[in-house]
Amino acid sequence: MDPAPRDATPRSVDERNRRLARAGVARAEELLMKRYPIPTREEAFDLLRRTSQKFNVKLHTLADVAARLPAPAAGAPSWVPHRPQGAAPALPALRSGPERLTGHGAVLKAALRHSLHVADAPMGNVQLVENGLLRLEEHTGLNRRFTEYFAFVEDSTTACARAAEERRQVTVKDIAASDIFDEPSREAILQAGSRACHSIPLVSPRGRVMGMISTHHEKPLSDFSVAQLAALHHVGAQVGRWLLWHRNTAVLGALNALHADAARGG
Repeated sequence: MDPAPRDATPRSVDERNRRLARAGVARAEELLMKRYPIPTREEAFDLLRRTSQKFNVKLHTLADVAARLPAPAAGAPSWVPHRPQGAAPALPALRSGPERLTGHGAVLKAALRHSLHVADAPMGNVQLVENGLLRLEEHTGLNRRFTEYFAFVEDSTTACARAAEERRQVTVKDIAASDIFDEPSREAILQAGSRACHSIPLVSPRGRVMGMISTHHEKPLSDFSVAQLAALHHVGAQVGRWLLWHRNTAVLGALNALHADAARGG
């Protein structure tokens, strides 16, 4: 799949985003039509949509997991019979008040807010790994041109992709002078008012990159302190663990319900 198109016109970026957003759902639709008595794409999409709403799971996340897991055995009562159980892992790094972080969106928003506080940054975003890409999920302070251009990231010509590839925090102290970026990516970042950035991988206990938080700064950066880097590392580890738990519980639970509905004809 393609990163942002090199000409980076609004139309080409929009077409790229529509194509990539649709591709994951289309794969899941095809899979459901092959495995179950579902005759049309419209009915397959409707089943995905209803299940995602019922279980409060993003439709594109449900579609991505469905397309990646092995097929359920014929006549099996569930798609994933032995999915992990247990309470959500703790997120002590994000506890800044009495609120309880229970939902997927709430956790990502709190993680971004805390990371911006630690890094002393006014802008930032959260991406999650999906189908080999980084997909933008949350953002603050960034304009539409930025969020459209970086809706999907694959190439290693960005700090976030480099951090995901190397599974470590990556700081770009001066975006204008850095050799990490290709020119269209650099220009898309600079026009949003970001002059420096820092990317923190969200990593599971076994080292799987689940996503990325990036902070964006209005002026070139000097080095972060050891305490700042340690605090951001804790955010990445704790949120990565939580995201894996969410996928193995909430998303697989939704997938089992989808399987049951599809097997009996929706």
